[in-house]
Amino acid sequence: MDQIVTKTMVEVYLKQGLLQEAYDILKVLSERDPFDPEIEMKLKELGEQLNPSPSLTTPLHHPTSERVHALIRWLDNIKKRKRI
Repeated sequence: MDQIVTKTMVEVYLKQGLLQEAYDILKVLSERDPFDPEIEMKLKELGEQLNPSPSLTTPLHHPTSERVHALIRWLDNIKKRKRI
């Protein structure tokens, strides 16, 4: 059976303490709708919880670059849907 990918499932997983599962669903939702601020905020918060101590060698946060990557993923999803 395919996994249900909704904001509600994210909340269910979070209440159960299944952070990685919630994070995985948020990644899929983010690819589907890269401009949803709620999804992006939860994804960032959960990512920080899963990786609480980033090393000093971690590159600086570049929101413009992330937006470009989100747009590329979004475009790829559109292209995939057109092939179906």
